[in-house]
Amino acid sequence: MEPTSAPSQPKPAAKPKPKPGDKGVEQEEGKLQTGKGKLGTLTNPETYDNVPGHIIPILEHEFDDFDAEADEFLAGNTPEPEFIGFRLKQGVYGQRQPGVQMVRVKLPYGGITPEQMDAFADAVETYAPLNKGHITTRQNIQIHHVPLDQMKHMLRDLAPSGLSSREGCGNTVRNVTGDPWAGVAEDEIFDPTTYVGAYVRYFVRHPTTQLMPRKIKTAFTGSDADRAITGIHDIAFISRIRDGVRGFEVRVGGGTSIMARVAPTLYDFVEADNGDFLKVSEAVFRIFDRQSWLRVNRARARIKVLVD
Repeated sequence: MEPTSAPSQPKPAAKPKPKPGDKGVEQEEGKLQTGKGKLGTLTNPETYDNVPGHIIPILEHEFDDFDAEADEFLAGNTPEPEFIGFRLKQGVYGQRQPGVQMVRVKLPYGGITPEQMDAFADAVETYAPLNKGHITTRQNIQIHHVPLDQMKHMLRDLAPSGLSSREGCGNTVRNVTGDPWAGVAEDEIFDPTTYVGAYVRYFVRHPTTQLMPRKIKTAFTGSDADRAITGIHDIAFISRIRDGVRGFEVRVGGGTSIMARVAPTLYDFVEADNGDFLKVSEAVFRIFDRQSWLRVNRARARIKVLVD
């Protein structure tokens, strides 16, 4: 295949600010999900520089919002579908057992510090009746069976160590996974960790990615050995260097389950340091978000179906 490069991206036109109450169609346990509250914002505070595990900015007012919404739901003042749409974006998922929830805390690129492990241990001992959590295949940590009236306290307790569950669930950009040997692998073209941080910070709370037709799974890898298994992801990035310039091969439209697909290459090379890889990603997500026909059937509402 002839090398292709991403076209230059014009500055996107200003779009109307999303309004509270916009609706989505994700289902959880067969229930319709509707949006509630602010969809997102392009304005995020700065976070720590070059500190592993401190990627997602923590916003104190989101804990206040969760407190208020959970209290309203528990008091019977908020319909369940409306509350589902709210709590999923905060990484809180329902369980079949009544009255308890699961929280999914994102660890971008699998990064975690000893202090954060201590914070997880404290949270599990304090709030999880079974006194255990789970490390997932997508480099999250999940804690189950937490009573809803205790969930708001646990989220606050995790925050000081830089841990966030924001958009750990729902029709959002989920946790970004990657090569566990990033930064030390001998076959690495370059370590993409810094660019993963930029990608995560750009799309968390982004208006376009709050209520898409379905979730987005992302992977980065710095090696052609592809230990991140990029082919099964909605969007994935493989480190490339062209004429001394860092960039990525971008793959879009992979997935497992029904209609399993290996993601084809969208661009052989997209520059990294000038932000083109973020512009291409946003373009993909905007196109995906506009496909109303994908929202009709949740089982088919994935980027791979659009690409196919």
